[in-house]
Amino acid sequence: MKRARIGAIVFLIAISVVCLLADFVAPSSYARQFRDAPDAAPSRQHLLGTDDLGRDRFSRLLYGTRVSLLLAPGAALLSCLLAAVIGGTAGFVGGWLERFVMGATDLFLSLPWLFLLITVRALLPLNIAPLTSVIITFALLGCLGWAASARVICTDTRSISDSGFILLARASGSGGCRLLWRHIFPNLRPVLFAQFWISIPVFILTEANLGILGLGVAEPLPSWGSLLRELESFSASFDQPWRFAALALFIIVVSCFHLALQKQELPA
Repeated sequence: MKRARIGAIVFLIAISVVCLLADFVAPSSYARQFRDAPDAAPSRQHLLGTDDLGRDRFSRLLYGTRVSLLLAPGAALLSCLLAAVIGGTAGFVGGWLERFVMGATDLFLSLPWLFLLITVRALLPLNIAPLTSVIITFALLGCLGWAASARVICTDTRSISDSGFILLARASGSGGCRLLWRHIFPNLRPVLFAQFWISIPVFILTEANLGILGLGVAEPLPSWGSLLRELESFSASFDQPWRFAALALFIIVVSCFHLALQKQELPA
């Protein structure tokens, strides 16, 4: 398991570095059109061929992976912070606040989360700048994806609050925010790390679903969603170039879930 964890970390770091250096690694800009070579097959000049507008697929894959892989952790961090504040406070205070938060999470989890996200995104303007669409998409993911994590954190906080060292801290004069910040939140770090790593692939796949429906990152900026959307009109499908993209996405998702499991196993 240790080797698998190291392999997952090395792979994610390598992919992140390559994507951060996409301006230097990519053979061309993600928006540059080679009008004389639309839908070109893979070649030395275009490693994964070109799309129907003549844009280099390998370049768009690098830039799209950078958008999804680097901004999904931002959305995951936002959702985990919301979950920690909401779930941690509810579990610590208990009573009516805990019942209210548990009821709210039940409501969120009972709704089809993807449909809720699609509805909220569809209410926003579609004709917006690509960078603005990136921020809006992943901000929505972070703000709407806290419920499941908050439920887990609330339960763990309630369990920690009833433990002996918390009672000893209360007897020593600690209380309120100090007790929550100094004694409870540090013991929630393994759970928070696990929820963080679980959220990353979930948000990557969710953005891909939005992109396929045309509600994700706006063109011409690529993302996993917009890249997978091209498969609707790509006759070769997974036979040639896109099997590498699908394999990369699969390994990224598996690596993040593996790290989440490893974090969950750490002692509190």
